[in-house]
Amino acid sequence: MSSYIVMQGETYEEDKDLEVIWSPIYDRAGLEPHFWARMRQVKKGDCIFHYVKGAIVAISIAQSNCEEGVKPILFRLQTEEKGHVVHTKYYPLEIPLVIRDFWQDIQPLLPAKYAPFQEDGSGNGGYLYPCHEEMALLFSKLIRSLNKTNTGEEQLSLSIDAVQQINPLFTLLDRIEDQVKNCLQHNQSVFLEQQLKLWNGTCSICGIHHLKMMHATHAKSIKESILEENKDPFNGILLCANHAVLYEEGLITFDGRGRLHISQRITPEEYSKYQLIDGQKIELYPENKTYFRWHKRYHFQP
Repeated sequence: MSSYIVMQGETYEEDKDLEVIWSPIYDRAGLEPHFWARMRQVKKGDCIFHYVKGAIVAISIAQSNCEEGVKPILFRLQTEEKGHVVHTKYYPLEIPLVIRDFWQDIQPLLPAKYAPFQEDGSGNGGYLYPCHEEMALLFSKLIRSLNKTNTGEEQLSLSIDAVQQINPLFTLLDRIEDQVKNCLQHNQSVFLEQQLKLWNGTCSICGIHHLKMMHATHAKSIKESILEENKDPFNGILLCANHAVLYEEGLITFDGRGRLHISQRITPEEYSKYQLIDGQKIELYPENKTYFRWHKRYHFQP
């Protein structure tokens, strides 16, 4: 299951009644912007968070894969313009999730590219944006917290199962959280197996060869990556637990030639403590180079 954030605004009410999300295919210049092209990725069962005027106001589950078609119309004349159509089942929230109210939690999870929200917490222009697993879990947690207070005092004595039957939103949130967590665990397991194979089960820096100490670490982080990059086995490196933390925190990095660079936050006197040799070279695959350069440019702390 993948998750998305759709920016609807004035189209929300009509789209909700039609149980769809819909976008054009091309702009006036004949180009296909990323926020419309992304509609092609939506599959049956995917989760969609609906953003309207500063808040997540509904969740929907895709009932079909994306297809091309003319948008159904309820309240205005039929148009012949073809677009991307996904049929969805909407679950409106009684208490919307106002983004700025929880900006301190949301902002750190925003990707540098294709972020749905601006630095001040307002929505970006465009239509459909990716929502990585950590963001989806945070949204679910916040929505659950806001709406559980609206179940009514008479429900306080009921069992969890009984409350879920009364309020299907909680059943939906349970389902989303379970699927997202299962997806994360599966992806992490697959990624570890790929990295063990690519790097011969050995830490690329210190040479430790102990399975329980090995960490498969993304060079371009999950939240910054598009779907294809997340699944690319060359977007990663195998490191022992100690060196994985340094890499994930941006305290060490590799350039496109495989040379190790160490942050000034680690003093030369500490190199031996961390088993680091500045300029140490490791053997890369050609496919690693783009990702390693990204890590050095955007994540490394010189």
